[in-house]
Amino acid sequence: MTDVVNSHESVVIAIDIGGTNIKSGIVDKQGNVLHSRTIPTEAMLGRDELLNKLKQLIHYYRSEAAQNQWAVEGIGIGSAGYIHRDGHVAYATDNLPGWSGTPVQELLHEATGVPVRVINDVHAIALGESWKGAGRGMDQFVCVALGTGIGGAIIEEGALYGGADGHAGGFGHFIVQMDGEPCTCGLIGCWEQYASVNALKRMMREKITSLEGSSSAASILPQCEEKPEAWFAAARSGNLVANEVITQYIRNIAVGLVTLQHVLNSRRFVLGGAVIGQGAWLLEAIKEEMRKMCMPAYWGDGVELHAAEMGEHAGVVGAANCIWTELHSTQPSDHFSVI
Repeated sequence: MTDVVNSHESVVIAIDIGGTNIKSGIVDKQGNVLHSRTIPTEAMLGRDELLNKLKQLIHYYRSEAAQNQWAVEGIGIGSAGYIHRDGHVAYATDNLPGWSGTPVQELLHEATGVPVRVINDVHAIALGESWKGAGRGMDQFVCVALGTGIGGAIIEEGALYGGADGHAGGFGHFIVQMDGEPCTCGLIGCWEQYASVNALKRMMREKITSLEGSSSAASILPQCEEKPEAWFAAARSGNLVANEVITQYIRNIAVGLVTLQHVLNSRRFVLGGAVIGQGAWLLEAIKEEMRKMCMPAYWGDGVELHAAEMGEHAGVVGAANCIWTELHSTQPSDHFSVI
């Protein structure tokens, strides 16, 4: 967090809404987070309470800005769910009950009187990484967040590609297995059900169940079944059971990334999510599996896999980037998308 700023400096309020926590901050034109805080989402309390939390946060930051003589020019928000170009929530899962259909951008603009821009949370992460993180200097890359589910975004010619309605990047829900695992979205066999953190946990549980009563069960302790890091460590230490699960999981990730290569002809990927914290060895393992699957014409001189760098500030900085771009662009409000 930066402490020294000039009086009367222009800033924006940036908010990143997740199913568990709301991360937020005041961000200047250089992408510095001048003040930040994280509060629980408490999504189970419903839509109206979530909107109230956002209004309270905005009031808090406006008071902070006034005390520091910062001028708040606008508000940028990244939110879980599929966000339409006009800033309403086209669809959100039960992680944010009642959030579907909420005209967030309109309601907060009416409540605050300043420009507001709302985009998808992983779109915001991609913008943050493009501005200040692993995507710095890249004109084109694909961002994939391997978390509880899988989200994505496409940066093309330095801008966020939104598609027809602003929903481009729903990579977690392309089908990789016909008649496969049921997905929370209502479809069957989505990539999310094979390469997300939740998918890895399911794979671990299934392996333990298959070994119950056998001598091999002792090789992976039941108390480790919800701890992916323990399985990664065991696999790297030569444990055959753990290695089998982790190897399959790496292949599952590679299948989706190769599909994106073949569709988008991208050779640069920025990967986020807790599992990417395993480091360079995991990126190299994914890359090797991708190489085996990829058509030579799409591999070219190879691909680049980069670990996201911005951490918990990625969505906040990206949301700030989005509203800064809007405020200082002569293009229409959907300018951030490549048509």
